[in-house]
Order: sequence, then structure tokens, then C-alpha cells
Amino acid sequence: MTQIKIHFNLNGEDRDYFGPAGRSLLDVLRDDFNLTGVKDSCGGEGECGACTVIMDGDAVNACLVLAGQLDGCRVLTIEGLAPSGQLHPIEDAFVKAGAIQCGFCTPGMVLASKALLDHNPRPTDAEIRTALAGNLCRCTGYVKIVEAVKMAAGEIRHE
Repeated sequence: MTQIKIHFNLNGEDRDYFGPAGRSLLDVLRDDFNLTGVKDSCGGEGECGACTVIMDGDAVNACLVLAGQLDGCRVLTIEGLAPSGQLHPIEDAFVKAGAIQCGFCTPGMVLASKALLDHNPRPTDAEIRTALAGNLCRCTGYVKIVEAVKMAAGEIRHE
């Protein structure tokens, strides 16, 4: 596999990666940067959303992004969402709404929600469900997740 050197921003810090161009962002984040909040649930098929990160402002499945695509990009993982140690308003809303159960899908759900709210601070229920359609949850049934996103939207807008 071709070795590359890339420079990208990871959770607000400039980082370098040297390795195979064809490695997935998921593997790079977990294995090279020890960011285990990015989950692998579908074996790199892009079906579950557990590996959702925000790349240049958009929610993406890290298992479908290759290391060779990262040069110059900004990547945000759940570990970088609230660097102060306090919960981000979306994380707080998920807790308050009871939108977490086993927690495996939560990091991906939170980041998909953040990408949505960054683009659309007043989403409808249908827009929330569309934004989260690529994120599977086996425990909650999504009702509390939609409630959490609406709660977070209001909190972020200070309503």
C-alpha cells in the first residue's frame, strides 16, 4: 500500500499522519490517535453510523473515508466536542432526555446531531430523523433521541 504523509486538524489540533493511503479514517483515529469514541459496529460497511465524525462541517462515516482523503481537512470526534471537560449541550440533552441506553451509538448520534444543528438550528422532527437516518440504535427507538436533539437545539439557541 502506498505510504503518504498528510497534515490535518483533529479536534482543534494540527496533526500529521504517515502511513498507508488506503487505511480508513476509523482505523487511523482508533489505532494511531487512540480515539476510541469512534466505534466500529458494521465492519466498515458504512451501515451503522457508530463511527460518525464531523469532517469539514459534515457528518461522515469514518469507516468510509480513506486516510488519503484527509490532507488539509478538519475532523471532529466525540473526544473533541467538549474539550473543557463539561458536557456539550447536545451531550447534556441526550442525558436529560434519556436518549442513551447501552451508549454504543451515542457518540455517532451526538456528532450527527451537531452537524445537523450547525447547518440548521431549528430542525423539524422530520429533518432530525433524516439527519440521523444513517445512525442505527438498537435500544432507544429514536423517540428520546429526537427529543434530545430538539432540546439541544433550544439550549444552543438559548431558548
